[in-house]
Amino acid sequence: MNAIAFAKGHGTGNDFVVLPDLEATLDLSASTVRALCDRRTGIGADGVLRVVREESMFFMDYRNADGSLAQMCGNGIRVFARYLIDHGLAPAGTVPIATRGGVIEVLCPVEGAIEVAMGVPTVPVARAAPVVTIGERSWAATPVQVPNPHAVVFVDDLAEAGDLREPPEVAPRAVFPDGVNVEFVRSVADRHIAMRVFERGVGETRSCGTGACAAAWAFGRQQGEPAAGTVRVDVPGGTLHVRESDDGSLVLIGPAVIVAEGTIDPRWWETHT
Repeated sequence: MNAIAFAKGHGTGNDFVVLPDLEATLDLSASTVRALCDRRTGIGADGVLRVVREESMFFMDYRNADGSLAQMCGNGIRVFARYLIDHGLAPAGTVPIATRGGVIEVLCPVEGAIEVAMGVPTVPVARAAPVVTIGERSWAATPVQVPNPHAVVFVDDLAEAGDLREPPEVAPRAVFPDGVNVEFVRSVADRHIAMRVFERGVGETRSCGTGACAAAWAFGRQQGEPAAGTVRVDVPGGTLHVRESDDGSLVLIGPAVIVAEGTIDPRWWETHT
């Protein structure tokens, strides 16, 4: 087995291992993903982005750090697009990328911020607002899918979420049968919020692109003015912007950086597959 190429990238501190596997020959098991994402004995990341060539575009095979699958990743898809452009696999400009959440169009220039067309959020059917609980504190949450499932909680202080070492409890479970990302959101100013997030399959991360979209969308509805415009979302890893159009569709805007490239020792790979 030959050495396996990889890259390491991040979007506002949400970091990923990128595995170019254009012909889909890698056997990427859940245990391999967990080993790659381990921050002490692996490369370290919040998730893995496998680059697979399809007939007319590329498929972003995204895995959470625990090896589970996810529909999409808003920060990850920007890193994915940056990798394609930097390696000449796609021209700068609008790049269609296939995901488990559908085909997403990404506007990726040679340099600068990247825009991701996230589509129109959907609201899961629920008889009542789901409730998020941490310890003895509970909050009513706004459920929304972008396309990943999210439960958005508004707080006066982001510290109310505690250390987020354990996943918050979300009930009823039937609203999110496949798990859910939980966002804790504080209003900063008009069209400006701050956010912390616990991502399913990962834990607290420094940023979440689909979570920023969910938070901005819910913030607009909370204000009673979901008019077209842009919301600034501050996350521990930086700043994202979410633009809502008149038709309700969202665009996620933010940076993506490839920080390193190298190869994985095939002996290491073989012991973790």
